[in-house]
Amino acid sequence: MCGIVGIFGKKDAAADIVRGLSVLKERGRDGVGIFNDREIHIGKKVEDLRGISGNNIIAHALHSVVSIVPQPIKKKGVLVSNCEIYNWQELKERYGLQSGNDSELLIDLIEAKGLLEAVKILDGDYAFAYWHKDEIYVVRDIVGVKPVWFSLEKGFAFASERKALEQIGYANIEELNPRTIVCYNLKKGSFTRIRREFFRIGKMRTDNVIEKTEELLLAAVKKRIPDKKLGILFSGGIDSTMLALLCKKLGKEFICYTAVLEERGMGDAPDLVYAKKVAAELGFNLKIKKLDLKETEQLLATVVPLIEDSNVVKVGVALPFYAACEQAQKDGIKVMFSGLGSEEIFAGYERHKKSQDINKECLSGLLKMYERDLYRDDVVTMHNNIELRVPFLDKELIAYALSIPGDMKISGDRNKIVLREIAKRCGIPDEYAERKKKAAQYGSKFDRALEKLAHRAHASKSRYLQRFYQRPNNRLGVLWSTGKDSALATWIMVKQNYEIGCLISLKSSNPDSFMFHTPTIDLAPLQAESMGVPLVIQETRGEKEKELADLKAAILKAKNTYHIQGIVTGALYSNYQRERIEKICDSLELKIFAPLWHVDQEQELHTLLTEGFSAIITKVAAAGLSEKWLGREIDEKAILELAQLHTKYRINVAGEGGETESLVLKCPLFSKKLKIVEAEKVMDTEYSGFLRIKKAILI
Repeated sequence: MCGIVGIFGKKDAAADIVRGLSVLKERGRDGVGIFNDREIHIGKKVEDLRGISGNNIIAHALHSVVSIVPQPIKKKGVLVSNCEIYNWQELKERYGLQSGNDSELLIDLIEAKGLLEAVKILDGDYAFAYWHKDEIYVVRDIVGVKPVWFSLEKGFAFASERKALEQIGYANIEELNPRTIVCYNLKKGSFTRIRREFFRIGKMRTDNVIEKTEELLLAAVKKRIPDKKLGILFSGGIDSTMLALLCKKLGKEFICYTAVLEERGMGDAPDLVYAKKVAAELGFNLKIKKLDLKETEQLLATVVPLIEDSNVVKVGVALPFYAACEQAQKDGIKVMFSGLGSEEIFAGYERHKKSQDINKECLSGLLKMYERDLYRDDVVTMHNNIELRVPFLDKELIAYALSIPGDMKISGDRNKIVLREIAKRCGIPDEYAERKKKAAQYGSKFDRALEKLAHRAHASKSRYLQRFYQRPNNRLGVLWSTGKDSALATWIMVKQNYEIGCLISLKSSNPDSFMFHTPTIDLAPLQAESMGVPLVIQETRGEKEKELADLKAAILKAKNTYHIQGIVTGALYSNYQRERIEKICDSLELKIFAPLWHVDQEQELHTLLTEGFSAIITKVAAAGLSEKWLGREIDEKAILELAQLHTKYRINVAGEGGETESLVLKCPLFSKKLKIVEAEKVMDTEYSGFLRIKKAILI
């Protein structure tokens, strides 16, 4: 792994490039290089490059795993890359190239086959920029293992980490969506995006699935094993145990690293217990790093700004990972294996169990990994001068895993069945092969540390973590319906330190729209006013599928106007809505957040009350829901009755099937309460009708 940065169309960009490289110095301690539109300058340290001039510049910070090969590389064009191309020697022979390493192969292949064809046949993890004549292309691997960010302020700029562009002075910064290639034309000052195809759910396979999956997993591990020292992030769980065992079978020497909280009176962390037992039984070399509460708090001051995120889950996972990498760096480790990705391809999360289509849920999770997991893990390892490698995110393995039938991944309470069966075939005892998932923050007990530290500070965990990183995690747009789901989802994101840049409401002329809430959408402007947040309103005819074009137009307008980086949706269980929203957001390079996804519906209603929401029912369309429900407040009694109707008629308690729709009158997001002045009940049938609100005000 290395660091890359570039600035184009900015006066005296060289000084800014040096500042950017200074931020990225931990990504590459083995040398730095700059190309300034005329010549390449190579130095040992960033300070060696001061005094170089130019308005269009790309630069590179080198992290050498095998040998030192300086960048930028200049041939017909110029390349800076952060890459591990696992099939580079195969491609070199196939196309008769003279490349000396994977980075040189990358530029040779681009210039021999064209950029788009080159990225189709690469097997590996990469982020690179290729500059030829007036065009600069920036690309990353399809899952997003290697990071890159960019900005279109004052020309065009990119860097491996967001903080590098912030240090230079850019404000509107986007993380490059892995499914998009961006191209900036220096002469025209124009910017284009080229979409790449992602993985698809394949034709279901049932023959020799265990054997084929084991073969692909072994190949994924083998191709990633370095010549130098190797570390494995180790929890004693099925993923890290499997990686360690395969490395042992391949004859590779390695060290397993486990980091946990150790505090008097709290007992041993589950990961510590299992890591020691597994390592002893299977003969792994294990090193354990223990931190107490005081050391954890000190570590937070480094970790939270490093990952540029105060999200509780991200921080909780980053803590044991950072502590393990810190120890590995002292041992001279250059490459660290992680079991990341196993949960997504083999269905290891609770949401997979609740899903109607397991492989669709797997695919959805893979789409989000670059935002949720990969950037965090990349910056943690690189800060410790270690390269992260993730065998479970191997391209061939992913493609095959998405063709494994869901019932071979999950059956009852048993998940990741394929991987567990492989583990047993490889000699891992049942006790460890069948160990249930324990998320890193819980298995290491660092979530408990956050809880205790926040309690001492008389704050929630999210509020406590804001002390270490005061900027919002992301600026988001909300798909706003005026109802309880979108409002509660928004509140959850706000509590997790995300900024709400705007609300987005679709006003459908079709009251039976498949996608959009319709009864009270005219009240969205009042709610937006109460929140002090701008509102984007888009009209739509509400025709099935065609209405998606209107949704895309509204989201694009919100992105261009308010510079949002992601979208919040209140979806609970509707795959129809979730899949379409995800597809639109991914095509617009926007991240997607669905904090209510697969939340228990009755529990959601209780959460509304505990969080201080006041909401009424504005539409009914199911047996048992008569006129008396229109305008009724959702309180404990109403929740009880809805639960009883669920038992009797199988309706969705929270109205997820369209049985009810709601309007939020008051919530923690509002500065004023919505008061209904005049309304009438309109019933179409005994169990179908809506509340027509003629006048409402803020008080």
